[in-house]
Amino acid sequence: MKLCSRGPSPFVPGFELFDASLENGITIRFARGGRPGGKTPLLMVHGHPHNHVIWRKVAPDFAKDREVILADLRGYGDSSKPAGDPAHRTYSKVEMAKDLALLMKGLGLPLFDFVGHDRGGRVGHRFALDYPECVRKAVFIDIAPTALMYARTNKEFATKYVWWFFLIQPAPFPERMIGYDPAYYLRHHIEGQIKIKGVVEDEVFAEYLRCYRDPAEIHAICEDYRAAATIDLEDDARDAEKRIEAPLFLLWGGRGTVGKLYDVLDTWRDRARTVSGHPLDCGHSPQEECPEAFLEAVHGFLDD
Repeated sequence: MKLCSRGPSPFVPGFELFDASLENGITIRFARGGRPGGKTPLLMVHGHPHNHVIWRKVAPDFAKDREVILADLRGYGDSSKPAGDPAHRTYSKVEMAKDLALLMKGLGLPLFDFVGHDRGGRVGHRFALDYPECVRKAVFIDIAPTALMYARTNKEFATKYVWWFFLIQPAPFPERMIGYDPAYYLRHHIEGQIKIKGVVEDEVFAEYLRCYRDPAEIHAICEDYRAAATIDLEDDARDAEKRIEAPLFLLWGGRGTVGKLYDVLDTWRDRARTVSGHPLDCGHSPQEECPEAFLEAVHGFLDD
């Protein structure tokens, strides 16, 4: 793996930016900080429509006593954005998890804790199944399993999570619709999911938008969701008997959709050996909306 330094992170204090050229041809942008040789290293993975900057309020605290890696998923942020394929395999969670496995192996971090928000948690689910030897503990934020959410779709879910059904439409329909006014679409999406107003600073929204204006990212995001509705379901069905071996901790927004529609802990009990967790008083993004409560909960789990 080849690393190229991009200098200090302008958004995450104490972290340095790097581009990692992986052996599969993908380049992953990541931020790195903390103390090597401390507690178990930590990999933190964002979701849609964000990038690694979403961890800006909490990563420096984790970095006080461990090495912390904040990765941009393929298709997001400043990572590679390959064109999709007819089967949507390019943006399958199998391939996205493989990127992270290659990254952490290349960094010499064979065992680590995994924290994934939104799509990052879905990649984490796949990662924990495919690379169980790498994950000591896992934290998923504000998700129920993908297959279950599709299987239980009703009017309320389809209304509140409309992008699950809009983004999976054949290209280039959603790409062109979003590309007409990405700023409006992005703001509408973020403001609809966050329940504590004012927690996304103007400069952070501008950073999210910088990436979201890229037509290649818009296409990648659509392919991510198309994969979730097709090839990812096939992969999950194939591995239906597998369980997440690492202890799994779940956090979700008590004011959000996931906690309202699902018994979150119960949705994961037949997918993981050990499940615990609880809601926080926020919407979809606790690391931005209530970072102190988020840190207390995750530290408590990782350090127990």
